[in-house]
Amino acid sequence: MHFLMYSKDYSLTQDNFQIIQCGNCTLKYTDPVPSKEDIAPYYNFPAYISHSDDNTGVINKIYHRVRNYTLSQKTNWVQSLFTGYKGQLLEVGAGTGAFANAMAQKGWSVTALEPDEASRNRALMMYQIKISPMEELYTLAANKFDVITLWHVLEHVHDLNEYLSIFYKLLKPNGRLIIAVPNYTSYDAQYYHEYWAAYDVPRHLYHFSPTAMEYLSKKNKMQIVSLRPMWFDSFYVSLLSERYKKTGFFGMIRAVLIGCISNLIALRNMRKASSLVYEIRKIALELF
Repeated sequence: MHFLMYSKDYSLTQDNFQIIQCGNCTLKYTDPVPSKEDIAPYYNFPAYISHSDDNTGVINKIYHRVRNYTLSQKTNWVQSLFTGYKGQLLEVGAGTGAFANAMAQKGWSVTALEPDEASRNRALMMYQIKISPMEELYTLAANKFDVITLWHVLEHVHDLNEYLSIFYKLLKPNGRLIIAVPNYTSYDAQYYHEYWAAYDVPRHLYHFSPTAMEYLSKKNKMQIVSLRPMWFDSFYVSLLSERYKKTGFFGMIRAVLIGCISNLIALRNMRKASSLVYEIRKIALELF
């Protein structure tokens, strides 16, 4: 393990944190890591829009318009993995329930988990979906799910390897684990460095690269089947990063440029996309 840099909680406290990297697996992590009990206040502010439906302000409006567009992409992609089949889906970190509701509308049997009580209540109010606390993860039956999804959730998880081990047990033999996470090897990450919004310390405990995801998958008896870029993330993250740098209107223009450059590089090498969606499956027993 070695120290890489300092980053700051630009969204709330302005506290400094270290970014440490594993030399072998390339996984990065935030140090110090707030405990499960101590981390809650870092999420407790109105601007944390990943679990809110606030549509005020330029960045919030962009976020929600893009979210509505990508929601159909996500549901169509998951459905395409099992053409004509409506199976069992587990969403971990369901937020206010938009994706869980969309998959239920497509005929899937959905189990959704979310740690934030306010988000669970909002999901019930908006979609009439009952989302359970995260503790329910430990009570689910083995070999139950065709698909398990984590849309920008794994970076928030304290017990990383324990969760991946549980997902292995919960998946059916031909099931799929779908994980979307930011990619610190992207151009926008390199450009913004400690200001890169996707570090989002200390809410993001881990920071991933394709190599790190391959290492973690193999360690937990799984393998990556395919990668997909999340093209809009380079723009959204760049806009937030410029806001952290307090660069004003011209910073917004630069953010669009950096997002375009990042995506052009990712067109030539998908592993350089700002965020990646990993399709993961169990390794066949005969490979062991």
